[in-house]
Amino acid sequence: MTNATISIRALALAALVAGPALGQSATPMPGGHMHGADGTGHDMVTMPGLRGLDASAQESGELQFMFMNFPGLNREVELLEDGIRTYTWSDDPALAAVLVSHVAAMTTRVEEGRDPQVFVQSPTLDILFARTGAVVTEIETTESGIWVTQTSADPEVVAALQTHAGEVSDMAKRGMEAVHEMMMQRASAAN
Repeated sequence: MTNATISIRALALAALVAGPALGQSATPMPGGHMHGADGTGHDMVTMPGLRGLDASAQESGELQFMFMNFPGLNREVELLEDGIRTYTWSDDPALAAVLVSHVAAMTTRVEEGRDPQVFVQSPTLDILFARTGAVVTEIETTESGIWVTQTSADPEVVAALQTHAGEVSDMAKRGMEAVHEMMMQRASAAN
């Protein structure tokens, strides 16, 4: 069973701040960058790849807000023998609130085994959703972000946690460019 210790006050604040923040327009990439062989590719303004088969509009909106504002995210990762310890934060209160809301929601989803199946989602999440009882999560919120410690006795789950932590760090550093690269690498490996 997951041991998540989340500050109720921080989550309430996150919900209050995240709601209006999601309604604000983030600075789109110039020209609404799109690509795709059939002209329907990824739209950098509306980001349809952030939707999922079981993701709410709020969850997709939070992802979009974080990707549109990724330069404001900061992240540190410590690889543990049995998992990870991360600290992700932002000096922007609205971005920090969306971040905390997203992490809390994803933690709950992993606990419940409810994979949102976001279209651009990394396959490393598959094992975490499949083996929900194998992950122990501890969360601590701060004024500007969130500490997450996730551990497991299952070596495959530990590997997935560590791989995913690296992927998230890359996305926090490079935004959708990192997602595009991961998708291209997966497509190349499939061929």
